[in-house]
Amino acid sequence: MSARGLIVSAPRSGSGKTIITLGLLAALARRGVAVRAAKSGPDYIDPAFHSAATGAMGLNLDTWAMPPLMIDALLAAAAQSAEMIVIEGAMGLFDGVPGVPGRSGAVADLAERFDLPVLLVLDVSGQSQSAAAVAAGFAVYHPAVRIGGIVLNRLGSDRHRRLIVDALKPMRIPVVGAIPRDETLMLPERHLGLVQASEHSDLSVRIERFADMAEQHLDLDAILSIASPLGDEAPAQALLAPPGQRIALALDEAFTFVYAHVLDGWRRAGAEIVAFSPLQDEAPPDDCDVCWLPGGYPELHAGRLAEARRFHDGLGQFALSRPVHGECGGYMVLGEFLEDAQGVRHPMAGLLGHATSFAKRRLHLGYRQARLLADNPIGITGDVIRGHEFHHASIIAKGAGDEPLVEVTDAQDRPVTETGSRRGLVSGTFFHAIARES
Repeated sequence: MSARGLIVSAPRSGSGKTIITLGLLAALARRGVAVRAAKSGPDYIDPAFHSAATGAMGLNLDTWAMPPLMIDALLAAAAQSAEMIVIEGAMGLFDGVPGVPGRSGAVADLAERFDLPVLLVLDVSGQSQSAAAVAAGFAVYHPAVRIGGIVLNRLGSDRHRRLIVDALKPMRIPVVGAIPRDETLMLPERHLGLVQASEHSDLSVRIERFADMAEQHLDLDAILSIASPLGDEAPAQALLAPPGQRIALALDEAFTFVYAHVLDGWRRAGAEIVAFSPLQDEAPPDDCDVCWLPGGYPELHAGRLAEARRFHDGLGQFALSRPVHGECGGYMVLGEFLEDAQGVRHPMAGLLGHATSFAKRRLHLGYRQARLLADNPIGITGDVIRGHEFHHASIIAKGAGDEPLVEVTDAQDRPVTETGSRRGLVSGTFFHAIARES
């Protein structure tokens, strides 16, 4: 199968990219197009919505956290099973971190590397002809990044549309969509972004509405025509090595943040993933040789997790002879207690000595590069791992006697004080591992 691709991006967050991307994906799927989606950057939530709209596994492509050849391999593998690949950008088109060219984390890196056209979504509420000036700036800002088409979003009237379209004519970039303002075209949000796809009982209905919007207000034929060909061959790249042959993976409403490419890489390497639910008071299966607690929203389920005695006892027994690792929310659950937003302290597994709190929320956000100080499920001593941290919890007590797990810097090589921790066979970090850098 020969795939084509394009990128949906915008000047800033909040422009409507996700709803337009979901509508485009679902409308193309209605036509019988084999479509797959990817999200640029370290986002767990949007790929699940993409999967719901396409019926295919969502994907992350992150030019800062992933080595270039790994991105080539992931995109080529996706192209083998698709006719069309739509990449949704994070933040604004050129928003990334300073550093090595092509590895800023901006979606513009992907546009340049794969020569993909950008479908630029302009939120035109509160402006008319000035939208053309914004589009003109984006069109010339980076010569290797080309704007293939423009979608006008949140239009107030047909006159509003005509004013902007007329102002855009000298640019000779086609307007391939014009979407009226509609406050019902939305998805609810919470403190880490959108409410997760799995929590929407009416998700299929919402996606059908988005597809109706796309069919009515996007020129699907024009959008398909501007997409560029993608290669479907690239050398396989080593991802994060599987931490064991049989991996016990916590998976329920409290533990959901695990990258699809990580799980797929483990499976391709021959590992078996066995899911269990701490919220259902299930212990990690005893026939597994490692346990992985991913991130999620344990703070929303702290009371149930505190009462899950079979989970606590089974996890403690497991950790006596086999490795246990937690990321972000999973790391919080491995500690002594978790203080919720109301200040109530809920006892957690107590396999590490720290304690965390949401009572005084503080945003921790950014890329992380970590050198492992000990062998653990992420890798072996000395490995360099790139990942991302995004949470509002704070450590309010450090574990006496726990050793640091990693040396961490941010994207500008500045030291990060949160080094994770380890005790015996138990380890954890606040950052989510994305790829091995070396």
